[in-house]
Amino acid sequence: MATQLLRDTWVLHVRFNGRSLNVPLSALDLTDASTDVQIKRRLAEYLQVPLRQLEPYVVDRHHNGSLTLRLQLPRA
Repeated sequence: MATQLLRDTWVLHVRFNGRSLNVPLSALDLTDASTDVQIKRRLAEYLQVPLRQLEPYVVDRHHNGSLTLRLQLPRA
């Protein structure tokens, strides 16, 4: 029961097109074990944008189960 309550609080934080969103992973039908491709695909569907618009983004996984989708920093 406590694990389920914790999972219900996991979110995907993303900054996209000037917006900052916190989307519950459950709303995207994702878990902390979802692959980066699955995460991007579900988020693209949620945002109603082509998947290719999320290609320059990377997924950061946090110890608390939440995720952050952010632009990949250019290599020096």
